[in-house]
Amino acid sequence: MSLWLYWWEAIWLLRPAFSRLRTFLWFATAVAGLTVRTELMGVSSIVRGLALKPLLYDRLLDHFHSTAVKTEALVALWTRVVLKLFPAPLRVNGRLVLVGDGIKAAKRGRKMPAVKLLHQQSDSNSKPEYIMGHSLQALSILIPAGSSVFAVPLVMRIHEGVIWSNRDKRTLLDKMLTLIGTLDIDQLFYFVADAYYASGKIINGLLEQGQHLVTRMRSNAVAYRPVVASGPRKRGRPRLYGKKVHLNALFSDKAALQAMPSPVYGEKDVTLQYRVCDLLWRPAGRIVRFVLVIHPARGRCLLMCTDTGLSASEIIRLYGLRFKIEHTFKQAVNHIGTLAYHFWMQKMKPLRRRNGNQHLHRETLDYRNLVKRKLNAYHLFIQAGVIAQGLLQYLSAAFPQIVWQSFGSWLRTIRPGIPPSELVVATALRQRLPEFLLNSPESNLFTKFILERQDRDKIDLFRAAA
Repeated sequence: MSLWLYWWEAIWLLRPAFSRLRTFLWFATAVAGLTVRTELMGVSSIVRGLALKPLLYDRLLDHFHSTAVKTEALVALWTRVVLKLFPAPLRVNGRLVLVGDGIKAAKRGRKMPAVKLLHQQSDSNSKPEYIMGHSLQALSILIPAGSSVFAVPLVMRIHEGVIWSNRDKRTLLDKMLTLIGTLDIDQLFYFVADAYYASGKIINGLLEQGQHLVTRMRSNAVAYRPVVASGPRKRGRPRLYGKKVHLNALFSDKAALQAMPSPVYGEKDVTLQYRVCDLLWRPAGRIVRFVLVIHPARGRCLLMCTDTGLSASEIIRLYGLRFKIEHTFKQAVNHIGTLAYHFWMQKMKPLRRRNGNQHLHRETLDYRNLVKRKLNAYHLFIQAGVIAQGLLQYLSAAFPQIVWQSFGSWLRTIRPGIPPSELVVATALRQRLPEFLLNSPESNLFTKFILERQDRDKIDLFRAAA
């Protein structure tokens, strides 16, 4: 039961984001249901997971569509709560480390706003090249946990599929910068992302805030050497860019390569070859640091960092930790069900097969408001899944012994020093839920709220489990 008490203490920190206590309790109920459910079937699985009365299905739907919940304020508060729950986040040069990436969720609903035809760039032949679905972007913060590292999710938003105005020229890069701004982080950080975000727009947007980017470059990228002044200055604008350098060609100079033990997470007894070059990059309009890496098994890699004071070893280590957000996505999709929402819009015009963006600038105001209401419901459901996963990671990192004592099941391999996964923590919480609900003091608002709404026909199963 103590595991649930720690869970409740943590989620109670989000109470200021809700103007009414009842709204907060409904949100906590949704988060608890996402945590303990055994099936990923949308809101109905939350009802079954907590043994709620069937008529409360509509109440939960109303909650996700409610205008009383301000999602942006919830995101900002959740970010502050994460930094409070995890007092020692990963820091490099005193900076936090944020990881950003995109994810596509398959959706076939013909009456779901923002569903469009999406192209999947993947080396796996098990994935179709094109799918219908939602395109989202997400941000996580890296948190050390034992000998492992968690990418604790902070926010996830749908960023494609709906065009509100024909004058809106924002790209996914602009929307990622806006997403970073919603976190309301007053500390310096490194933003780690893949090659898609290696652009001048991202760099300049981060540098304006005093932040830095660590990313991977495309193989055809070019840079320029700084201009070396020689002789008297001539008339006209001074040259900014010197000789062009094809970055991929720098690998051919074997004499310039150095060797070092691999700083990549999880690698031992691996030696890397690397080279550091500080060159002008035209999209950024300034000197950035390029790190050329040759891995004995994985081949060549070209990294870039806007902080020229950061060592090559730290740049390689930071980009090596970027894959942690991929693991977070895997857990969110397969175990939490963060993207398993099925809210349809009754009055929406049905989508055609292989539909693209939905242009709404010519639609009526009422129709546009209905679309916004549905998108807000998607985002609130997603944020509930984000918080559910973050709380599981918090319990795993802070109370691993209690998690294993409450697990009540069996695993073939339990690795010492590695915190339990989200699946293990969720199983432990599911095992202890009846005991928490039935043995908690009457002053606990959450247990009282749940018990009053549970199905009496199923309450005997809870008592037997407790």
